Amino acid sequence: MDLLRRFTNSPRALVVSYLLLIVTSGLLFWMFEDKEPGEAIWWAVVTASTVGYGDTYPHTWQGRVLAGFLISVMVLFVIPLITAHFASKLIVDNDAFQHEEQEEIKNQLREIRAIVERLDPAAAAEAGVRLDAVAERAERPRTP
Repeated sequence: MDLLRRFTNSPRALVVSYLLLIVTSGLLFWMFEDKEPGEAIWWAVVTASTVGYGDTYPHTWQGRVLAGFLISVMVLFVIPLITAHFASKLIVDNDAFQHEEQEEIKNQLREIRAIVERLDPAAAAEAGVRLDAVAERAERPRTP
């Protein structure tokens, strides 16, 4: 599962897999349909992009199965992965506190409370209420 996550989060892996899919499909189309290599690659690109000009199309059952597979893979896997990758880049909140940062803030608030209690116990009781509110806010995850 980690390999799949690493693969889907890598733009380079997506481009390489797309190119491999195009080249493999083009070669198979060339074999099944007895077309020129350039025409077969053109067919693969047009079919994978779901444009489908209709200038080149499969005539054999093997070519039609290949076309169905290529279209399905592109529509069900590759295009959603590309879309999800770019959407995740737009959605990520880089200003959100990380867990370690939240823990550090809580520890600093505990230290401040201990110092205030040592200096003035009456002020510490009053400040404790405000520090508790700050600590509570620090424990909540930030929302955009």
